[in-house]
Amino acid sequence: MAMKNFSMKKLYYSISEVSRITDLEQYVLRYWETEFEQLNPAKNSSGNRIYTNKDIKLILLIKKLLKEEKYTIEGAKKILKNYNISDDGAEKSDTSDVKQKAGELSLFETGSGDAVPVEESEERMAADLKEIRKFLEELYNQLED
Repeated sequence: MAMKNFSMKKLYYSISEVSRITDLEQYVLRYWETEFEQLNPAKNSSGNRIYTNKDIKLILLIKKLLKEEKYTIEGAKKILKNYNISDDGAEKSDTSDVKQKAGELSLFETGSGDAVPVEESEERMAADLKEIRKFLEELYNQLED
């Protein structure tokens, strides 16, 4: 039985691989492509989607915003409009416009019925993004071994 060589970092992933990595169904990934303009994986000569590491980071951020932070799709779009996930994994954000509207866009409510304060939400998101990056680095290291 031949062992696969995982010593090289993959540049592209299939939709089935991304589905496993992100724990999302393939139809969800396809739907998100129609909703989020930033999520636009290239296609190979056969017409199959090919995702980059940057695409996977974006998908994990979208998943976090929608499923854990309870943003609506429209709210997540407004947050993502100000985010830039570079190929090296650095996240950059211009939240000046988002700060005013983030409370309105979140479905997550505290016990008092008020939206989560923007600063708290941003701190959680920053911490979660660091956690996602750590997870991806660990995954990459496992593939190298």
